[in-house]
Amino acid sequence: MAQTVLVVDDAIFMRTMIADILAQAGFEIVGEAENGRQAVELYAKLKPDLVTMDIVMPEVGGIDAVREICAADPEARILMCSAMGQQALVVQAIQAGAKDFIVKPFQPSRVLEAVQRVLS
Repeated sequence: MAQTVLVVDDAIFMRTMIADILAQAGFEIVGEAENGRQAVELYAKLKPDLVTMDIVMPEVGGIDAVREICAADPEARILMCSAMGQQALVVQAIQAGAKDFIVKPFQPSRVLEAVQRVLS
C-alpha cells in the first residue's frame, strides 16, 4: 500500500507541485489544506503517514499547526517547506515537532530525499 501524504500550503501551485512530485514517486495524496486550521482537522480525520507543511499561511500558521498536530499525535511525521530566509522559523518548527525541512523552490530529488529521511 502506498504511503499517504497530506499537502499543506496556502498557494495552490505549490500544493500541486509537491503533490505531483510525491504522486510520481508512488505516494498517495490523501488531502490538501490551504491553512493550518484545515491541516489540523484533516490530519485528525485522515491520519496520513506524512504531512508537508508550509510555514507562513493565513489563519493558522504552519508552526502552530505542527504544535497542535504533534500534541494530538507525537508520532506525526511533518516535513516543513520554507522559503529562503526563514531559518529562524524552521528552527521553531523543528522545536515544535517537525522532523525535517525543505527550501523553496523545490528540486524533486531534494523533496524525495527529505521525505525518505522523515519516513525512515
